[in-house]
Amino acid sequence: MNRQQQNGIGHKKIVKQNGHYVEPSWPSVETWDDVIPLPRLSFKRSAWIVFTLAVLCFANSYDGDFVFDDSEAVTGNKDLKPETPLLSLFHHDFWGRKLDSKTSHKSYRPLTVLTFRWSYSLAGGLFPMNFHIINIILHGIVSVLMLATFSLLMGGCEVRDGRHIFGCPRAALFSGVLFAVHPVHTESVAAVVGRADLLCAIFFILSFLGYIKACLKDVDDESLYRPSTASILWLIVSMLLCGLSVMCKEQGITVIGIISAYDILIICKIDLIETIGFKSQTETKADEQEFVKPWKKCLLFRHIILLISGLIILTTRWRIMGSTTPTFQVFDNPHSFVNGSLFRALNYNYLYSINSWLLVNPWWLCFDWSMGCIPVIESLSDWRIMVVIVFWIVLASLLFTSLNGIMNQQKRNITMALAFLIIPFLPATNLFFRVGFVIAERALYLPTAGFCIIVVTGVSKLCQDKEKREIIRYCIYYLVLMFVIRSVHRSDQWRQEMTLFLSGAKMCPLNAKVHYNIAKLNGDKGNADIAIEKYRLAIELNEEYDQAMNNLGNILKEKGDLIEAEKLLLQAVNIRDDFAAAWMNLGIVQASLHKNNSAEKSYYTALKHRRRYPDCYYNLGNMYLEMGKNQLAIQAFRNATQQKPDHVNAWGNMVILLDNIGLTTEAEKVGKEALQYNSDPSLLFNLANVLGKQDKFKESEVVFLKAIQQSNKDSRMYANLGVLYHRWGKFEAAVKAYTTALQLDPSLDTTKDNLRMVNRKMEKAQRK
Repeated sequence: MNRQQQNGIGHKKIVKQNGHYVEPSWPSVETWDDVIPLPRLSFKRSAWIVFTLAVLCFANSYDGDFVFDDSEAVTGNKDLKPETPLLSLFHHDFWGRKLDSKTSHKSYRPLTVLTFRWSYSLAGGLFPMNFHIINIILHGIVSVLMLATFSLLMGGCEVRDGRHIFGCPRAALFSGVLFAVHPVHTESVAAVVGRADLLCAIFFILSFLGYIKACLKDVDDESLYRPSTASILWLIVSMLLCGLSVMCKEQGITVIGIISAYDILIICKIDLIETIGFKSQTETKADEQEFVKPWKKCLLFRHIILLISGLIILTTRWRIMGSTTPTFQVFDNPHSFVNGSLFRALNYNYLYSINSWLLVNPWWLCFDWSMGCIPVIESLSDWRIMVVIVFWIVLASLLFTSLNGIMNQQKRNITMALAFLIIPFLPATNLFFRVGFVIAERALYLPTAGFCIIVVTGVSKLCQDKEKREIIRYCIYYLVLMFVIRSVHRSDQWRQEMTLFLSGAKMCPLNAKVHYNIAKLNGDKGNADIAIEKYRLAIELNEEYDQAMNNLGNILKEKGDLIEAEKLLLQAVNIRDDFAAAWMNLGIVQASLHKNNSAEKSYYTALKHRRRYPDCYYNLGNMYLEMGKNQLAIQAFRNATQQKPDHVNAWGNMVILLDNIGLTTEAEKVGKEALQYNSDPSLLFNLANVLGKQDKFKESEVVFLKAIQQSNKDSRMYANLGVLYHRWGKFEAAVKAYTTALQLDPSLDTTKDNLRMVNRKMEKAQRK
């Protein structure tokens, strides 16, 4: 067959060659591209425009806080700390949990966590600005790489003088700008955890480009078309980059599907319908003769490499996960728990339509879509089934348009757009495994590329009418401006948690989790009344929201409403009997109500469900302490410190208890042991008191001064130091210490008495 360069628009006479109907080549790629009313720029200039817009749209998030999932994946992730062995990253999930843990979501992204660790080291700590700036720059890089990808997707791969030609510059620029400024990317850029999407996209695109490089072997000044050879080295590089993409986020594996589609449709220009359709006997014989051609053998070889690589990556990933899928609760993804295949399929397809709508209309964005934000379809009379029908009509129309008739460049554009829309989105479809979310805007980061191609292809079609081009030009500018404004506004909402959560309440007022997060944030800030109101609303919206019941019970406990607190916590553990935190909190409330037997049972139930639970042992020890069961209390405190060696309160209570029961030597030993793990001023204070009681004045003084050096505003430190000097006979030093204590807290009556006593002793000594 003759080499065909099938680009352009319009109608041409169809001819038959070697038993196949083919479309004559268009005069040039620019013919299809020229109708788009945008300037024709070089790749370098286009790249600067795309990068600048990508950065400016989300630049105002540079000084944002750690928000939402950042608190668990970044601020609460020990894998970021220098003291954590580097290899631990490769044994833990994205959130720092062991992959074999029951609570692990199996999200294995060690390279992303490694970059968090680098950000931590470079900034010298958890300073969010350093994390956010890197995310913004990464999005700019992805957008530039996407610009090159759009050129290859819509303009094919041409090489002149050994260099790639920037094909379809107008269409590529328009697509690149749309991708750079699309508001649905806000979560991936403004949230630190979104770095997983950004890094995955970079290696995803590099893998795609590496594969094209592999197909360019022996291609000099011509279009890449049905190559009969391929570079083994670049094929390996491409698959290694795919593996790196998967180590940033699971979605990276889907690049193999994109590569396969590009190879078949763009590189080899195979007409899928003609290939799999019915053919005449003459055509079949022609195909049998052509099958032995080198380019087909090479295509088969390349796809064998893709298949083997994909299986290796998937098998390795499965084994790392412990050969088990993650476990999610109903409220994480209620649509996947619907009974009956029909209704489950309807719910899934409704979610797909919502995801598609977010690409078209990114004004309805929310940080969390679970728990009532999108009610489950449970009846065939639900009007939302019409939305599913419309969704499939649109999708079927696009498929029909892309596959019906002679395969020209516009049809290939739509086919590749659909490939980019669907293939990277497959991990979020619930088809292969249950996911832990209803809708996740971050899952649309790569599929947005397909949306951009469809928009540009549609604009090109409309621009065939020259009279409309000026109007369309202004429409393009208006669309980009609206996207920029929305991206800036949305990234501003992501700067602080309260702003983000309140925006979620406006978009999804029925989402119990949104109100839960507002309540939790207010509770952390001490706004107990608002927290109680929002927790009650969350429970009203979701009557089985055990976590909200647990947190509300804790607040009511602190306010002294122990009866309602107990009722809520009992309800929480009845809903989820392995809820260890709720069992522990129930034990605390029951102990406060002097229901010691019930409290003891609750504590041990919590420990049954979570063996390593130092806080539970600590609270159990406090209950035994109140009951006068000193040995059991000491053992409980010791268990807490064994599981968490820096547990300050457990060490402190153990030292005080040993001191109170007269075991001062043992108390001193425990106090010094505690300081090996934590030099908290309260531990120093307790040890200093124990040493003073043993008349080890000098040693006690040294420890007191260390404690005061760390906490020089604590009146107790100076008051007890004064007592030490008083007993030691250093009256002037005692007066000074007592005076400082009273300056910090004038209400210390005992210290006033001690000061008067030491002054009398000093006066008596002077008279003598």
